[in-house]
Amino acid sequence: MPERPEHKPALTGKETVKGSGIRMEPLPEGHLLHVLGAIDGDSLANALSAAGLATSAVRPAGYQQWYITGEESLPPSRIALLADHLRGRGFVCDQSHGRIRIALSGPRAAELLSQGTAVDLDPAVFSVGQSAVTLFGHVSVQLTRTQATRFELTVLRSFAEDLYEMLEHTAAA
Repeated sequence: MPERPEHKPALTGKETVKGSGIRMEPLPEGHLLHVLGAIDGDSLANALSAAGLATSAVRPAGYQQWYITGEESLPPSRIALLADHLRGRGFVCDQSHGRIRIALSGPRAAELLSQGTAVDLDPAVFSVGQSAVTLFGHVSVQLTRTQATRFELTVLRSFAEDLYEMLEHTAAA
């Protein structure tokens, strides 16, 4: 018997949804690190580069908080290397196992999201790179505009399937 259970992706079996003006897809589980501390975005980007994580995305997650996301899984040694580069300025908490990312894109993406969240998604207000912790329906998400018509939703693993199905239902309506 293995010591640890086999990892099963949270959205196994969920396929990319393509419709009129909308595309929704589960993203690779990869890595999601929560960084807390009095560090600015440029200093964080420098620390990521020094730790070999320059391709990871940096997302504001609240006052003196950041999410670092990427496609590949990270071994503990790479996370420890980042923590070393942030020593005295920030702390790193690996959230990869507990959060799932979903991409929503297309000309109707903002319209679909506006049916479930109170965030003003007008590009003049919620521009590319901006993030907000909000609700979609009854589920708490971190919503990020990654491109003009592309959004990423980060959700707790236990709510990922429910959120995906809510988005599927909203897209079909």
